[in-house]
Order: sequence, then C-alpha cells, then structure tokens
Amino acid sequence: MTHWLVAPVVLPAILAPFILLAARYHIGIQRVFSVVGVLILIMISAGLVWTTADGTIMLYQLGDWAAPFGIVLVGDRLSTMMVLLTVVLALFVLLYAISSGWDERGNHFHALFQFQLMGILGAFLTGDLFNLFVFFEVLLIASYGLMIHAGGNARLQAGVQYVLFNLIGSTLFLFALGAIYAETGTLNMADLANRVTLIGPEETVGIRVAAVLLLLVFAIKAALVPLHFWLPSSYAEAPAPVAALFAIMTKVGAYAIIRVYTMIFPPELAVTSGLHTTWLLPTALLSLTIGMTGVLAAKKLDRLVAFSIIGSMGMVIVSIALFTPEGIAAALYYIVHSTLAGAALFLIADLVRAGRKNLELTPQPPIAGATITAGLYFTGAIAMAGLPPLSGFLGKLLVLDAAYDTNLMVWIWVIVLGSSLISIVGFARAGSVLFWKAASVEPPEDAAAAPAPATLSYVAVGGLVTLLAAHTVFAGQVHGYTTQVAAQLFEPAPYISTVVETPGKLSKPSTEDH
Repeated sequence: MTHWLVAPVVLPAILAPFILLAARYHIGIQRVFSVVGVLILIMISAGLVWTTADGTIMLYQLGDWAAPFGIVLVGDRLSTMMVLLTVVLALFVLLYAISSGWDERGNHFHALFQFQLMGILGAFLTGDLFNLFVFFEVLLIASYGLMIHAGGNARLQAGVQYVLFNLIGSTLFLFALGAIYAETGTLNMADLANRVTLIGPEETVGIRVAAVLLLLVFAIKAALVPLHFWLPSSYAEAPAPVAALFAIMTKVGAYAIIRVYTMIFPPELAVTSGLHTTWLLPTALLSLTIGMTGVLAAKKLDRLVAFSIIGSMGMVIVSIALFTPEGIAAALYYIVHSTLAGAALFLIADLVRAGRKNLELTPQPPIAGATITAGLYFTGAIAMAGLPPLSGFLGKLLVLDAAYDTNLMVWIWVIVLGSSLISIVGFARAGSVLFWKAASVEPPEDAAAAPAPATLSYVAVGGLVTLLAAHTVFAGQVHGYTTQVAAQLFEPAPYISTVVETPGKLSKPSTEDH
C-alpha cells in the first residue's frame, strides 16, 4: 500500500485550514502557499500517472481497513489522468486569479480553492460510492463559496440557483445509495461489481431504480439537458478564475458515469440492459444541439462560453454513451481538450471584461491589449468549435469514427457536424463584434483608458492555449494512452481483485497465519 495516493486529498485538506487560520490577513503568504501546494500536487500527480501507466492498480486503505468495510482510495489510469488534468488546470487558473487580483476581491479565496481541489481530487480517487457522495458535497460547499466570491446580487442569485439544483442531485444520490445498500449490503464499487451480478432476474427492480437515480445524479453534475438549467447563469456570473476551474467540474459527472457504468452496471449486465442507449445517448445529442445553439443565440460573451461548455459535455457524453472501448477513448481525449479550451475561454472573457463596460456582444470602443486578446480568442474559439488544426477537430473525428459502426451513426454524424457549423457561426459573430467592429467605434472624449491586463494574466491564458497545441501535436500519444485507459475499464477484474482481495483489518486470514 502506497501513501502517495492519499496525498492529493490530504495536502489541500491541510493547506486550506492553514491558510484560513494562519495567513488569513496576509494575501502574499496565501498566494505563496497556494501556488506551492498546487506545484507539489502536480509533481505527485505526475508520479501517480507514471506508476499506473503500465496498468498497475494503486490502493490506499485508510486505517488499514480492508474493503468493503474500510474507506479505500484507488488509483488506475483513468483516475490518475483526471487528477493530473485537474491540478495542471488549477495552476494556470491560480496564476490568473493572482495576476488579475480576483483572489483579493473577497474573503478566503485560496482556502476555498484548496477545499475545492480536495473535493474534486477525492471524487476521482475514491473507490466507494458513499465517499463519492461525500466528496461531491465537499466540492459543492467550496464551489458555492467561490461562486459568490466578491459578492453582488446577480452572483448571489446564481449561486443560490446552483446550490438548489445540486442539492436536488444530492438528495437523489442519497436515495440511490440507500436503494443500492438495501439490495447489495455494500457501497464499495469493486464489491458492488461482484454482488450486482448475483442478483436474480426476479429481483432487479430495486437495483434498476438505483441505477437510473445514479444516472440522473451524474447527469445533473454533467449539465445534460434537461438538467442543465443551473449552469449558464452560474458559470457566467461566477468570477472568471472560478468559472475556469469549474470547467473540470462537469467532467466529474462524466467520470462518474464512465466509472459506474463500465464496472458496476456494464452494458452487458442484464439488470440494467438498455439503460445506456435508451436514455443517455438521446440526452447527449440534445445537449450538444442546445449547447451549440446557445452559443449562436447568446447576447453576452460569458454566457456564450457557458453554453459552449454544455455543448462540449454533450459531445463527451455522446461518445461515452456508445460504451465501447473506442468511444470511451475518444471521450477521454475530448475531455482533456474541452477542459482546457473552456477554461481558456472563460479567462479570455475576463480579459475582454477588463477593458469594456460589459460583456454584451455589441460594438464598443477597442480594449487595451486587443491584439493579443483577439489572438487568444481566435485560438480558443477554433479549438472549442472543432476547426482544424487544433485538438477539437481531432477529438470530433475520433468521436465520429467511434460511432461509425453503430445503428445511430447517421443521427450522431448529422448532429455533431451540424452543431459544429452552428458553433462556428456563433463564435465568429462574437469575435467580429468584440474585435473587428470595435475598431470603428470611437471612445468618449472624457473616458479614461482602461489599463492593459497584467503580463502574468496573458501567461496564464497562453499556458492553457499552449497545452491545447501540445494536445494536438501529441494527439497520437495521448489517444494511445486513452485507448489503454479504455481497455483497462472494460477489463475490470484486476481493479476488483486489487480492492477486494488486498489484506487489511477484518480481511479473511490466510492459512499461513495458523
């Protein structure tokens, strides 16, 4: 048992109260500890990815209590990849928050930021459904505090809406956990994978209801239509660095769907047969359509980016809903792309906000640093819309290829290609209004010139754009890795045996002990 696996959860859990109690009045100290903590998390996460790259399953038993009695953290290719993606994103978001001064516009930004990381990383690493619920609540509480950071009525209203929707999801999650425990007597994922297969055909009602409830919960987290209403206002009104970090939060829902419905309720399981294609795929196609239509219809830049997140999640879930190794591999490649592109666009929107009266898509005087900002917007828009040569184009090709041999190939291709065209028009319209038409608008004579964004702000956004470029250049290697991840997911026996059969307290003694 390695103790490194618990470090991504423990480190932010220690840093957050330290920052809150020991450095609450010293923003400089908060910034140093927060940045150093994220850098350490990146090194630890990279080590975890390196360790699991060969297929190794890492296990940490809290208190040395064996599953299913104790709390376990499990690291495989999927979970460690998502952990590394989260902390790399967190570094650039944190740099932007510091350079733009967002972190000092309200109280406790860095403490809440660390608690948020704790919740997200814990959700990726936990091997237990109840603790997945616990980490969901940790990130929900922290995200609400971050969302209303710096105050404002609109931000508070959006935060309340966000909390109410997610509390509904939490309630459904508890109902699902209760039903699962009543049917199986366990909530450990690996143990559940064994016990669900033992349920007879005459006793499937309870577990099928639980599976449907879990799918609803994860659909809320992933902002799938019609459970997406909380996202546009919440993300648009949140501080820009917070919204950028939230780009990974919808991926927590996608991760949960992949994990639960490939290991506990796989497509071939008779108990939940048909659940995936009957509900998940049509919902994903609808989300893709509505999300990209929202991009075209948006009247403000921040809402345009928020709707693009909904559309990108629709694309991810379309690929996941195929529940084939090729589909999961394509979805994971696209998850990395959409997380980086979405976060970059939220930060670019804040660069635009700094030099304008508002983010309405109307011609206004040119902003300071318009050339660099326009270039970054152009790159981010190309990536999110899925135009060549960036990773969005390659990701969509992988999704289309994964859907080629399915019965719904025509529907998937038509909606994916049609929504891509709509998003291109929407991003192009917004860019022309923000940067091209602005050149013909004269600023008022008495208007004070807005200062150009800090250099570190451009470095943070440029870092995300550079990662998008790297994701394109090394697409072959990345897709090769996600293919290995998918292969491991569809062969869960090593994961299950590692978790269930590893000795610990209350485990069955071996004959050598007698």
